[in-house]
Amino acid sequence: MPGLFATEAGIDTPTSNPIHFVVVTIGSAGDLFPFMAMALALRAAGHRATFLAPEQHAPFVTPSGLDFVGLPADEAVLHDPDLWHPTRGFGVVWRVTRPGMARIVPAVAALPRDERCVLLVHPLALPEADLCRTIHPGLKVAAAYLAPQNLPTIHDPLMAGPWRVPSWVPLGARRWMLRQGVRKIVDPVALPEVNADRAAHGLAPLNSLLPDMLNLADLSITLFPEWFAPTQPDWPQPLLRAGFPLFDPNPDAPLSPELARFLDEGPAPLVFTHGTANTQSRAYFNAARAAVQQLGLRAVFLTVHRDQLPADLPPSILWQAYVPLRRMLPHAALLAHHGGIGTTAEALRAATPQLVVPLAHDQFDNAMRVTALGVGASLAASRVDGTRMARVLGQVVGNAEVARRCAAVAARFGTHDPLQSLCRGLDALVDT
Repeated sequence: MPGLFATEAGIDTPTSNPIHFVVVTIGSAGDLFPFMAMALALRAAGHRATFLAPEQHAPFVTPSGLDFVGLPADEAVLHDPDLWHPTRGFGVVWRVTRPGMARIVPAVAALPRDERCVLLVHPLALPEADLCRTIHPGLKVAAAYLAPQNLPTIHDPLMAGPWRVPSWVPLGARRWMLRQGVRKIVDPVALPEVNADRAAHGLAPLNSLLPDMLNLADLSITLFPEWFAPTQPDWPQPLLRAGFPLFDPNPDAPLSPELARFLDEGPAPLVFTHGTANTQSRAYFNAARAAVQQLGLRAVFLTVHRDQLPADLPPSILWQAYVPLRRMLPHAALLAHHGGIGTTAEALRAATPQLVVPLAHDQFDNAMRVTALGVGASLAASRVDGTRMARVLGQVVGNAEVARRCAAVAARFGTHDPLQSLCRGLDALVDT
């Protein structure tokens, strides 16, 4: 793959000894943006940054000037009914990421052997990152975790899919539950392929994908703060705690004239979204429509998939394909969403009350943390209908105590840039 990594240009303040950071991510825009934030911060610090992400994200990445390598990703996965299943969702995500992850090893093999290089990767790229060490001496690997649920623990709080394990359950039983879950859900899907690749590169097999895979990194980084999820004793070490790297490629985009008029015509609306990648949210938006009308409130529905919405939206509900949350939330009375970590964090920063309707992956854990902070409520997606949603919304919207807690949490964001400490930690990694 000659010439895959072009020389980075446009660095105003180069360091005396720059490092080449190869940043790799997968998934939707919610996965993309935090990794873009890190890549841009590293470039601003004078390092060379190359960005590998699904090719569909080129419109977001290319304008930033990052050296972008598009990875294959089949968008048909968005229509797979198992994508949002609490247990089968992992298998769907794993299978769709493999063609892209296969590009990592040959890409690193094309780099100069004497180049100071760090692979900064999404955790699902760790198996391939470890293979790269066999072909690039001195390579360092850092794994960045977007949400607490991506770092399994046997300690409290422990979620088993949509169910929280009671705090009184002893550690031995928790360890057995976690091990059984990995062996039944994760290992059958991923471990044979991972170990076949490891054997081809002369590496010993992993006994289980978790926690063995998590221990492959030279440095693990949490992209969420201690106050949102305290460090657990069984998380991998060394561990760098960083805050939410909130990012939007076009944060100052003006509100559409239609939206500006809608906001001027009445009280603050409720805002409903269910994830940028969700093409299976028809029941959610039907329930939202019914709930809003029962409560006599106004709403904005955010989705790029217009066919997911009821055809006959009343004047009190406005559809928008996309609005940057940092522009929308100051005008919102509440944000209802799926529980993606980026969406959750944007609402926390904006002091906006939340209703989380989780579907799969890390969303159940994020929903639990929102309710524990007292900044919103949660409703199981399997139980969503207009009546239940209206009842829960009625408990949150206009609630003075929820508003007080939202303000207190928002104050925790302060003025500190979490990317500064992250860059310093990654700089130090190369010298260890």
